[in-house]
Amino acid sequence: MGVHRHELTREQWNKIRPLLPKKHGRRSRRGERSFINAVLFIARTGCPWRDLPRRYGPWKTVYNRFRNWAKRGVWEQIFHAVQLEPDEIASILDATIVRAHQDAAGGKGGSKRTLSVDLVEVSPRRFILSWTPRDGRFTSN
Repeated sequence: MGVHRHELTREQWNKIRPLLPKKHGRRSRRGERSFINAVLFIARTGCPWRDLPRRYGPWKTVYNRFRNWAKRGVWEQIFHAVQLEPDEIASILDATIVRAHQDAAGGKGGSKRTLSVDLVEVSPRRFILSWTPRDGRFTSN
């Protein structure tokens, strides 16, 4: 089986494997790596849990396990272990990961104009319907 675009490489997996918690309860049929890859797929694509590809197993099982790890602080421990130390000289922030809430555009103090006002300016009406019927039908002036 080849590595899919959103999955861990062998080197990444070898770094993360020792950080995983010891087995509690039932063992995963597909293994720890498949579970981590499923979570990465959700995180990287932003798709709903229900749209998780079948190769990762039942979405509800993956979701429940993800939530259990989150409640136990497993994800936080992994993130702290693999995070890079900031460079004293320079650091880079990739702004492509920063997203604003949908209501952030045109917030308080922003433009009070609406789309309909802008559309009227761009394409004014060329005719007006007459609301007075002539011979039982409406006509334009």
